[in-house]
Amino acid sequence: MSGGPEDRLAALGLALPEVPTPAAAYQPWARSGDLVLTAGQLPVVDGALPCTGRLGAELQTAQGAQQARTAALNVLAVAAAAAGGLDRVRVVKLTVFVASAEGFHEQHLVANGASELIGEVLGTAGVHARSAVGVASLPLGAPVEVEAVLEVSSG
Repeated sequence: MSGGPEDRLAALGLALPEVPTPAAAYQPWARSGDLVLTAGQLPVVDGALPCTGRLGAELQTAQGAQQARTAALNVLAVAAAAAGGLDRVRVVKLTVFVASAEGFHEQHLVANGASELIGEVLGTAGVHARSAVGVASLPLGAPVEVEAVLEVSSG
């Protein structure tokens, strides 16, 4: 896909949602110099989680990857708000937390949903380091949570 990030989003049939309202006492992002650190983003759509549960129990890997993709779209919304547009953002690192049942070992495949969307939208500016971490539970029963470290250009 060619064009800028907004063009690539449109070609994917996506639009940036409103920045999700924090569920507790924190801000959606913090900036330090050229770096923006996002708060963890859940796969919220229109103010609600489309599903809850743990991977390897209530949800399968492909469902988790889709939820990670949705959470990554929310990360992009935060990135755009923090940077003044996606064309000024480079993703340095993603951390994807995966609510995992005992014995579930495909966190990296779930995290691919987030990484792939970031790459599709940002191109080379979306190439990043990543951690995929299995956890016992996440806020509100969410299956995934995605956070990012971003570099913001000044121009």
